[in-house]
Amino acid sequence: MSTRPPRIAYIQRAGRLHPLPAASVLGIPTRLRPFIETGLFTWRGKARMGGELFVARRTDDGDESIGSFMTRRFGREATMYLAEPLLAGIHAGDVNRLSMNALFPRLVDAEKKYGSLLRAFRPGATREPANREPENPEPRTPNPEPRTPNPDGAFKSLPGGLGELVHALIVALGEPNLRTACGASAITGTGPFIVRTRNGETISARAVVVATPAYVTSTLLRDRDPALAALCAEIPYASAATVVLAFRRSAIGHALNGSGFVVPKVENTGLLAASWLSSKWPHRSPDDDHVLMRTFVGGARDPHALDRTDRELVTLSIRALHPLIRIAADPLFTRVYRFERGNAQHEVGHLRRVAEIDRALARHPGLFVTGSGFRGVGIPDCVADGRATAGRVAHWLERCVVTPT
Repeated sequence: MSTRPPRIAYIQRAGRLHPLPAASVLGIPTRLRPFIETGLFTWRGKARMGGELFVARRTDDGDESIGSFMTRRFGREATMYLAEPLLAGIHAGDVNRLSMNALFPRLVDAEKKYGSLLRAFRPGATREPANREPENPEPRTPNPEPRTPNPDGAFKSLPGGLGELVHALIVALGEPNLRTACGASAITGTGPFIVRTRNGETISARAVVVATPAYVTSTLLRDRDPALAALCAEIPYASAATVVLAFRRSAIGHALNGSGFVVPKVENTGLLAASWLSSKWPHRSPDDDHVLMRTFVGGARDPHALDRTDRELVTLSIRALHPLIRIAADPLFTRVYRFERGNAQHEVGHLRRVAEIDRALARHPGLFVTGSGFRGVGIPDCVADGRATAGRVAHWLERCVVTPT
């Protein structure tokens, strides 16, 4: 295999792909020259972004949407061509509804501490990460990563795909201790709990961790605590599809020298993003004569995308890709993967809702809730919350008294 291309992420504007300016943190400049030279923004947009240094910091602690935050600090052009496709895009969400406090708290903290994000991210100002950035969220959401000083990029995967993580967990937990393909139908009792599965099995447990999508959690807890179930049901989800396309390298006129690109809503192509997998990670194609790529459709931007047939989604993807990467032949194969309600939407007010859920759970000792719908959509966030939840479970088991029957 040849040397891996540089891990550049692109943003589409006016039918062209523009590299995300170098030395940026989620599109926020840390050096002046790359932003002066980029064709991604107009001169008026660049001037407005530079004026962020003089925008007064927000003084209250109220929640704010990503769109509101970025427009207030950097202007509408930055929201249209950075925040909407990049910050909201990785969550397949609506830039004017997703919560800054829930998804990018360190950007909020940077404003409070430094009064300006440009000031916070200038060289030498801080070495802390700019946000609680999701890991590679594919295949459920777009994932071309921001360009960072790290030559391997911000996103990671495993050689055999993220399925390796699941198989490793099965080995670690022990297959006899697992029940698969038999969802829970009810959780009854209090000491012990009784979990009933759809295949008729009953499992007795001193503690139960519900690690399902919020809408499933709501269904499982509806009879036990309608108010708690209603809070869980309020967490919205978006659906998305991933279209995988394989081509001979000779059929693509673009160098594919990067990880892929995100598409602002105003471009109106039907795509959220595209990822050039065989450029982004090694061994995703058999050799240099073939390329593998993936497009993303749907999300909050197009909630009816999954109503289309597979053929229609493939056609839409090729039509959107053609003027950008100059496709000269049909794909060797295609696959469409649908993720119904696969993307939890942490919208404005999400942290308040999760706090209410935690207070409601206090009424049910031994019952715990975790998962991407509650405290973080990325794998690192889910792992962190899973570990924290396990710690609370261990503490509960140590102090609870089991009465012999």
